Amino acid sequence: MTRRERLMATLNGAPVDRPPVSFYELNGVDENPNDKDPFNIYSHPSWKPLIDLTMEKTDRIVRRHPQIKDSTPNPIDNLTKRETYYKDGSRYVETSIKAGKRTLKSLTRHDPDVNTTWTLEHLIKDIDDLKAYLDIPPEIFSGTVDVEDVIKTEKLLGDTGIVMLDTGDPLCSAASLFDMADYTVTALTEQELFHKLLQRFATYLHARTEAVAKAVPGRLWRIYGPEYASAPYLPPDLFNDYVVAYDKPMVYSIHKHGGFARIHSHGNLKNILDLIVETGAMGLDPIEPPGQGDVELEYVRKNYGKQLVLFGNLEISDIETMPTNLFEKKIDKALMEGTAGEGRGFVLMPSACPYGRVLSELTLRNYEKTIELVEAY
Repeated sequence: MTRRERLMATLNGAPVDRPPVSFYELNGVDENPNDKDPFNIYSHPSWKPLIDLTMEKTDRIVRRHPQIKDSTPNPIDNLTKRETYYKDGSRYVETSIKAGKRTLKSLTRHDPDVNTTWTLEHLIKDIDDLKAYLDIPPEIFSGTVDVEDVIKTEKLLGDTGIVMLDTGDPLCSAASLFDMADYTVTALTEQELFHKLLQRFATYLHARTEAVAKAVPGRLWRIYGPEYASAPYLPPDLFNDYVVAYDKPMVYSIHKHGGFARIHSHGNLKNILDLIVETGAMGLDPIEPPGQGDVELEYVRKNYGKQLVLFGNLEISDIETMPTNLFEKKIDKALMEGTAGEGRGFVLMPSACPYGRVLSELTLRNYEKTIELVEAY
């Protein structure tokens, strides 16, 4: 089978010659070793062998987020000011939003040797901030979907992989406005107000998802954000209220147009698996093993494998720190449990990607061992 055929068969619950293997964020398309931008960690020579391995051996899944052309401006844009500045080599972005009589501020930092953005100050800090934010007119979806990047990427991939459309859900948009402690207190104690915030984002995201799913049908999707309502942050009844109720329409639109909706949720899963199935999703990642999560892959496969394609469950910390002879056992266990008995399909995949500038020799060896074992499986 070609790599594309293997992935599409897995999504459709059809037989495959071997389980697909994906390196998640790494895809060999978006990592450019020749880009001299000081914030591009992939320019370090240590990354080149892993990028080559990804291009040549993995069943590539490339994330894309289609843009919207000719859309009506978001009302919040006219109230927003952004300042970018550099200090000690790091890039800071300060955002200020005029909300009635209040000014809401956030601050992020991006370090050149770390491929992530840290939020140092969150936009909403108390209930009055939230009420002021809700008084700003919401964004209304309009315009047309620009499919060029999706089509261009698929042509580049050829038979080596597929594009995955990527979107946050209403909970992701809402929760990320707060510090984690403030978010959990607000979501628990101000549920009526929090629903207003979720509905604000849902109106736009539901319409956008429908438009994108119609414009580029039949693709894999990843919906991220549900983990904000998993344990220990919120109880299952609020996962139902804040995730199932708002993500179900997104899943419906994706499936209506022949796509495949996958829920992304790190951490604890056991008490929300039934609710994830309730969304109608056909896939789940990254199903982290106990330590980071609270359920074995074997349990998920046995109880939910007929409804869900399972993506996982190699822990990124193991890839980066575990001696290869021990990590080999983790790979074998994931392959065995992910394919045991009857199930829709399984994709061997890490929970995340290394984000430091220098890739260690151990990390590279563990990625190489992953390919070696899955090809021999």
